[in-house]
Amino acid sequence: MANSIIETISNEFAAAAEKVGSSVVAVHARRWMPTSGIEWKRGVIVTVHHGVQRDEDIKVLLDGGRPVSAKLAGRDPSTDIAVLRIEEGSSGAPQLGDSTSLKLGHLVLALGRTRRGDLVASSGIIGGISGEWRNRHGGNLDQHIRLDLALYPGFSGGPLLNARGEVIGVNTRGLGHGRAVTVPVATVNRVVEQLLEKGHIARPYLGIAMQPVEVPENMRSKLPAEMRVGLLVMHVENSGPAEKAGVMLGDVLFEVGGKTVEHVDAIQDSLATAKIGDVLQIGLIRAGEIKAVSVTLGERTR
Repeated sequence: MANSIIETISNEFAAAAEKVGSSVVAVHARRWMPTSGIEWKRGVIVTVHHGVQRDEDIKVLLDGGRPVSAKLAGRDPSTDIAVLRIEEGSSGAPQLGDSTSLKLGHLVLALGRTRRGDLVASSGIIGGISGEWRNRHGGNLDQHIRLDLALYPGFSGGPLLNARGEVIGVNTRGLGHGRAVTVPVATVNRVVEQLLEKGHIARPYLGIAMQPVEVPENMRSKLPAEMRVGLLVMHVENSGPAEKAGVMLGDVLFEVGGKTVEHVDAIQDSLATAKIGDVLQIGLIRAGEIKAVSVTLGERTR
């Protein structure tokens, strides 16, 4: 008798778990419970930032239960990704898939490791999926992938597999108010590359503090239609990008990068898609006159 569809899917998922499972690890970097991780490439472990609560004395339990020491290479709270280095990595890396091929309702498999190093799994479906997502921590993910499966304690940091057994991201409960979401492969690759190179994510900044303020009536006719609120510059950082461009205390910003700004969040949205070295055009009001300045975005000193 031919195998049923359910039996075929079960066998394929079991084979995928066995194949990818050799790259899944347990990360002991917090007091009460380890978290999961995956050897993204030889000697490089990807896990979750919220599961790495100390920078030293980190242990990783490899496939087969063998413990090894790990060093923190870097972390990014905004995407909840941390990267560790180990000296004794495996010879292979998991096969990475394209998360953009996912659809609502697709079957997926989440893997993790327990405190003792046992491989564990949880299956479910893609419960929600959309395009680029800026989470509450300010991190930009290439996709918003919400999971409809049980992401048990300790599963965060483990991989999500599609029906072909490819790794399509890293699972976490640290970004979506406790909901299970997946950081897609494209985002993980980008973050890992920067953390291995710099130990942190280099993000551009302006170097000013602002608050909303009502624009004087006599200026409204000179601004974009129906604009009543701008951003008053309350502080300018010494030698920061804004100061170097000529932004002054008391200026009122009304336009950044060709878009009107009435809330500080609008500035953050402009910076979220910008890169260090980009030139940002800013429109502002100074002493009753409209001025334009060009700010070359810099990297905040750590």
